[in-house]
Amino acid sequence: MKNKNKKVVIIGTGETADIAYEYFTHDSDFEVIAFAVDADFIPEGGKHLGLPVFDLAHLDSQIDKSEIFVFVAISYNQLNRVRKKIFLRLKNTGFKFANYISSKAFVWHNVKIGENVMVLENNVIQYNVQIGNNVIIWSGNHIGHQTIIESHVYIASHAVISGFCHIGESCFIGVNATFNDKITVEKDCIIGSGAVVTKNTKPNLVYVGNPAKPLEKLTSYQVFKVSKELVDI
Repeated sequence: MKNKNKKVVIIGTGETADIAYEYFTHDSDFEVIAFAVDADFIPEGGKHLGLPVFDLAHLDSQIDKSEIFVFVAISYNQLNRVRKKIFLRLKNTGFKFANYISSKAFVWHNVKIGENVMVLENNVIQYNVQIGNNVIIWSGNHIGHQTIIESHVYIASHAVISGFCHIGESCFIGVNATFNDKITVEKDCIIGSGAVVTKNTKPNLVYVGNPAKPLEKLTSYQVFKVSKELVDI
């Protein structure tokens, strides 16, 4: 067990929040002290996993944000827009964010990682990779050298992203997707499970198959049911 010399409040009480609690508790120097959600979602009794659940709207009056970190533990709901909206809301009011980087991930020394990033076990992140803010990288992926992962991306398990790739903002990368060298995936794309991406994509489309091709008459916004007010945030 690592020395717990920092404190964090997890934003959310769903499956991703429970997983974040487990990893922070057993494989980080953060002590989870509470959860926070919007008032309508506070559970009866005001606790989750035995810890208090704060009202997110009043979080800055309930914790010392100069001392305590937050981590937005929300999945890819509405093409990552829900997580993005809450992240920006907290960032704009001066909160500081924790990262969870698994001790069982290989992360080269000059990798650049933003804020509110989760990297689970058995990931390989090579030389000079850049990862933006508010990114979730599930277990067992390969991210090749000099690749750029923009902010608010979600990468599921066992994707192989070769060198010099560029994954655009708010993309969702499915299980076992594969990318050739120097591929650019434009923002708001869904790359389906098992897709093999051999050419650059266009934004806001769903790509499936080998080689990957966009689905006709179906956008990523439609698949993830992105509400109109969240499209442009």
